[in-house]
Amino acid sequence: MGKPTGFLEYVRELPLDRPALERIKDWNEFHDHMPEDKLRTQAARCMDCGVPFCHTGTLLSGMASGCPINNLIPEWNDLVYRGLWREALDRLHRTNNFPEFTGRVCPAPCEGSCVLGINAPPVTIKNMECSIIDRGWEEGWVLPEPPKKRTGKKVAVIGSGPAGLSAAAQLNKAGHWVTVYERADRPGGLLMYGIPNMKLDKKEVVLRRLDLLSKEGIEFVCNTEIGRDLPAKQLMDDFDAIVLCTGATKPRDLPIEGRSLQGIHFAMEFLTANTRGVIEGDFNGNHISAAGKDVIVIGGGDTGTDCVGTSLRHGCRSLVQVEILPKPPAERAADNPWPEWPKVYKMDYGQEEAAAKFGADPRVYLTTAKKFLADDQGRVSGVHLVNITWKRNDKGAFVPEEVAGSDKVLPAQLVLLAMGFLGPEQPLLEQLGVERDPRSNVRADYGKYQTSLPKVFAAGDCRRGQSLVVWAFNEGRGAARECDRWLMGATDLP
Repeated sequence: MGKPTGFLEYVRELPLDRPALERIKDWNEFHDHMPEDKLRTQAARCMDCGVPFCHTGTLLSGMASGCPINNLIPEWNDLVYRGLWREALDRLHRTNNFPEFTGRVCPAPCEGSCVLGINAPPVTIKNMECSIIDRGWEEGWVLPEPPKKRTGKKVAVIGSGPAGLSAAAQLNKAGHWVTVYERADRPGGLLMYGIPNMKLDKKEVVLRRLDLLSKEGIEFVCNTEIGRDLPAKQLMDDFDAIVLCTGATKPRDLPIEGRSLQGIHFAMEFLTANTRGVIEGDFNGNHISAAGKDVIVIGGGDTGTDCVGTSLRHGCRSLVQVEILPKPPAERAADNPWPEWPKVYKMDYGQEEAAAKFGADPRVYLTTAKKFLADDQGRVSGVHLVNITWKRNDKGAFVPEEVAGSDKVLPAQLVLLAMGFLGPEQPLLEQLGVERDPRSNVRADYGKYQTSLPKVFAAGDCRRGQSLVVWAFNEGRGAARECDRWLMGATDLP
């Protein structure tokens, strides 16, 4: 390493985000950048580890530990420290097709397993990754690289989210003709419509990469839902292989009294319509607005946070985020040791913004909704909440139990359900006739990705269930490798 004692000499430092009360007035990214000298100092904190856990990409206690796409983190940190930015970008692209995406939206399990993080703040890996690729674009180093030879094989990728894009990019590099089918009006899937613009800019970041993929030879076919607009059998007849990357888009519902009232929406309905309005620069009254309303977000994950941030930018009157789990501890618990993902309390960008506007973290913990209340026009007017505690039942499983006397009613004219997803939508899978596992996901072994139909492969959330963007990139690359092997008898894809 260029600076073996850097971790002893320098403290962790991150770029300042734009002030919360300023950034909620627009839809621009809230990230700021650090000057080069500070970035090189942060890169110097990367230790000369004997075993760098940051790029292991394993599952510990059901959560990611280390980078699932095995980014060569110590190597590109060393290159940045030495001022070799172009070489750092080349090293980053060896394992990651889209570092500008992971550098913005990945929760950074690499930092959770950083060796320095055992007894000090970890290396700023995520910010370094984003800085490398952003500089690459600024310097003009990121250029289309179409394959020099074509195999003549045709592959259809169904779904243009993280798994679909990474599978398409790798298959195209192998020389196959790749067509990506997307049912929405623009490609990108979750990256386009599931993540708000202030976290991942669509025109400057997402569309820029999609344009490059098109120049490399990938064809995108939008407004086309396979199984409805185009029969699945036609793809089976027309293509040499198919890769399913449809995601886990079936939302978890909350079937309690009053669920059918107007003003109660799934989070993705809210986020998708809003992002479309931001991209087009004109909402035309077609989005779900939180302006002037009391908003309750049910669900405490990333999607819930995105609903919080979006509602604040609309100008909501009040905001509460309901979380059924307990508040995490400030430090790692005894049963959550390094290098597991640290389950500790933190405020994401949405909670920071809500605290700046309303004075406190909007989340209420160990709380669930019992019923939705209606006004005289059939619209939601409030939510009946109750505190819960988690207890073991007679089978040993933890189940929620209401706390007597803890009932309360909060006003709400907009309720957003952000409780996760149950799995892939089934009509296409039924039309293809692929086998599914007990959770309704496509049955395909991790590492092989081949379904019960030999020419059909599956990757990402439709195979593994709801997960991180970076796992989708891992699986998309893996499915491309195995698809290429099946098509050609061997593969050079990593």
